Amino acid sequence: MKTCILKLTNIIIGMYKVFIKRFFDFFLALLGIIFLSPILITVIIILLFANNGKPFFFQVRPGKNEKLFKIIKLKSMNDKKGEDGELLPYEYRITKIGAFVRKYSLDEIPQLINVLKGDMSIIGPRPLLVQYLTLYNDYQKRRHEVKPGITGWAQVNGRNAISWKQKFEYDVWYVDNQSALLDLKIVIKTIKKVILKEDVNKDVNLNMPVFRGTDDE
Repeated sequence: MKTCILKLTNIIIGMYKVFIKRFFDFFLALLGIIFLSPILITVIIILLFANNGKPFFFQVRPGKNEKLFKIIKLKSMNDKKGEDGELLPYEYRITKIGAFVRKYSLDEIPQLINVLKGDMSIIGPRPLLVQYLTLYNDYQKRRHEVKPGITGWAQVNGRNAISWKQKFEYDVWYVDNQSALLDLKIVIKTIKKVILKEDVNKDVNLNMPVFRGTDDE
C-alpha cells in the first residue's frame, strides 16, 4: 500500500514539474502583469526621468540547462562611470527611486514577461551572472536542472543575508524537493517578506558580494 502511494505521489509530482507548473506559471504571470500594470506603468514613467530615458535593465543570464536568455528588470541604478571609464560601485549609482524599487522588489515585476516567454518560472533558483558558470562545482551546477525563478527557496531563507555556500545549498535542495506544496509555501513566504520588507538591504553597501568560486562563503 505504501509503495503504491509513493508511486502515485511521484507520478503527480512528475506531472506537476513537466506540465502543471508551466500552466500555472503562464496564468499567474499574465494575471500579475494585468493586476500590477498601474504600478508598473507609474514606476516606468518615473524611471524614464531618473535614468535618462532608460527604465529597463537587460542582461544575459543562464537558465535551465545553462541555456542563455535575456532577463528584464526595472533599472534601479544609473550608468555613472569613474575616470577610468568603469562603472562606479553600487552605492554610488543606486538612485532614490531605485532604492525604493528594490526595497519593495518592484524591479522584479518585468520578469513576468520572462515567465510568459518560458525562460523563467515564478519559483526557482535565481538566475545569476553568466561569468559564474565556470566557477560552479558539480553540486552547484545542479541549480540549473530547473528553470530559474523570480523568487525561490534561497530568497525566502535569507536572500542576500546568507553566504553563497548556503544559497547554493538551498537552490539544490529545491531542485530535489520541488512540489506544488513547496512552491505555494515559497509564494506565501515571499509575499510576507515583501510586505514586511524582511531580508532587504537597508544599507546600500550591503549588495550581494561577487561570487569568486566554490570556496566563497
